[in-house]
Amino acid sequence: MSEGIRINRFLSEAGYCSRRQADRYIEAGIVCINGNPAVCGSKVNDNDIVSVNGEIINRNELPVVLAYNKPLGVVCSTKEKFNIIDHIDYPVRIYPVGRLDKNSEGLILLTNQGDITDSILRASNYHEKEYVVRVNKDIDDRFVKGMESGVPILDTVTRPCKIEVKDKRRFHITITQGLNRQIRRMCEYFDYRVISLKRIRIMNIKLGTLKTGEYRELTGEEIEKLRKDLGLGI
Repeated sequence: MSEGIRINRFLSEAGYCSRRQADRYIEAGIVCINGNPAVCGSKVNDNDIVSVNGEIINRNELPVVLAYNKPLGVVCSTKEKFNIIDHIDYPVRIYPVGRLDKNSEGLILLTNQGDITDSILRASNYHEKEYVVRVNKDIDDRFVKGMESGVPILDTVTRPCKIEVKDKRRFHITITQGLNRQIRRMCEYFDYRVISLKRIRIMNIKLGTLKTGEYRELTGEEIEKLRKDLGLGI
């Protein structure tokens, strides 16, 4: 780190937050380097002391990525009390990669690796996420074709997706974006109401037999493959 690295990258690699969130903290004036307020583009060198709101931030030595089966009722926003971080109570600082709303369950990743978070959340990367959805009435061809073709919601049209019907009212859907309450809004457009929604896959990481409320640590090999699939350095 002889030439230094940008402050937002430092905070990301330290597992404190994503680069995007780091930029927000910098703009808010709560990030300091050696006691002086940082600005976007500030560099951090080996002997520099970085703090956020007075808390000194150190680099993480080991990468951590958890696969967690989020129960219903657990919130992902770390601004709310009794959130996902409180439920897991992991000994290393981690944060969720994206969100599952309070009324949804299933697979969510948590990590101390900011570049993994940034890459998965970046819409332009088209990373797949698969869900099991149950709706309030029988599924018909119009619904399936309409969902797969793209649905006008939130002042845009959703990307084409893949639907696999499992029974009269249950289907799997694979999407490559993460608009706010996207699947629920897509179903509502066709006058369907989501009864249950569970995420079972993010890229190559599957929920598998992980029980509700439990997590597992991804192995070094899994993290290495994930980083490779994301186009990141090992």
